[in-house]
Amino acid sequence: MVPMERKLLRIHILPGVLSLFCCLSALPLCAQYISKGGNDATAPLHLLKPDYDTPYGETKPEEVKNTLDRVYQYLNTVTPAALVDKATNKVVDLKQANASHIFQPGDFRLISYEWGVTYTGMLEVAAATGDQKYKDYTVKRIDFIGTVAAHYKKYLEQHKDATTPVRSVLEPHALDDAGSMAAAMLKALDVGAEVSLIRPLVDHYIDYILHKEFRLQDGTLARNRPQPNTLWLDDLYMSLPALAQMGKLTGDKSYFDEALKQYQQFAGRMFNTEKGLYMHGWVQDMDPHPQFHWARANGWGLLTKVELLDVLPADYPGREEVLEKLRSHVMGLAERQDKTGFWHQLLDRNDSYLETSATAIYAYCVARAINKGWLDAKAYGPMALLAWNAVNTQVTAQGQVMGTCVGTGMGFDPAFYYYRPISNFAAHGYGPVLLAGAEIYRLLQQHPFEINDSSVQMVK
Repeated sequence: MVPMERKLLRIHILPGVLSLFCCLSALPLCAQYISKGGNDATAPLHLLKPDYDTPYGETKPEEVKNTLDRVYQYLNTVTPAALVDKATNKVVDLKQANASHIFQPGDFRLISYEWGVTYTGMLEVAAATGDQKYKDYTVKRIDFIGTVAAHYKKYLEQHKDATTPVRSVLEPHALDDAGSMAAAMLKALDVGAEVSLIRPLVDHYIDYILHKEFRLQDGTLARNRPQPNTLWLDDLYMSLPALAQMGKLTGDKSYFDEALKQYQQFAGRMFNTEKGLYMHGWVQDMDPHPQFHWARANGWGLLTKVELLDVLPADYPGREEVLEKLRSHVMGLAERQDKTGFWHQLLDRNDSYLETSATAIYAYCVARAINKGWLDAKAYGPMALLAWNAVNTQVTAQGQVMGTCVGTGMGFDPAFYYYRPISNFAAHGYGPVLLAGAEIYRLLQQHPFEINDSSVQMVK
């Protein structure tokens, strides 16, 4: 046979070989279902239980609460509220606190934007379940921060260049320092935090957001890194929920107006209407502009919309635009949910890893929107439950959260996002898990589900 004849023979034979190979490789999978369920004449084959990667159709309120309790026990243990001497690690009386004293080390910092989310998550669990230890966690630590800040504010009058453990409170240098903590403090004031301690800190944070953070010429909150005149989608959450909560507290509508203006200016530059996703970062004068749809940044964008909708009056000008963006965003996310219930680190790149914190934020936001009547329960309830079930697999017996991407700046190539490390000590995972559990707990009460032909169906 000449070489050309051999080549033609391969071309004709190959499709059949491939078909046979595919059938043979599928046999073990088929066989496990056949062996479980008999045949079509003896059993309803459509009711055979699939071998899911993530528990399916098994979400129960008591199990959600058990998971939240594990997270609480861990966090309550590893975030002590005390000052210590940094040389001896001995607890000190606040009245004697000076530049040689620090917060008692734990697994996480008491003051950070991540822990602002955690404080808010604790309050939501308390409100959803009635378990007041979660509220106490937040109020105790926020009052402690207020007490420490008041002491060091006086201390700095005599030692103005001294190092203190509350630098980010007394001298915020970025939205990361201000917005998330301010929002948590404002919510804590609603449930018993000490007004005389906390309100001055809130006012200070809000002043930073409104008057000291760098802005573009049109007034949009911005940063000068990694490039000049840069927008970070993350900064929506690091500023707007605090402004919205301030509007709620004071009744001053100018806070609502500023929050809506900022949202519109961010979304106009960063929301991809075709995909229903946000880009992570936007740089003025960059052309063309790479779009990387980082999962957690999209979480901050979605969470910000929920925060705005929570407090804006129903007929407030601009609120409808936020609601429509929420629905468009959720639709874009729904199209990209993985079969496991998670979302990928880069939302539109399925070979990037599955990430926990973003999945938890989406579970919270979608469940919250359903519970508030902004989204259809029958359409999106199964999506939220599957997301929670996925997140639940990442909470260890000790209450640690696995699979969370560490803090992430802005990049303009895929490798940067693909290879960001994950860690159980990435603080970004804990607040979202608390939020998600709280709202899923509510969802199960307000919108129970049933299994119909093996699929999750919301009853109402």
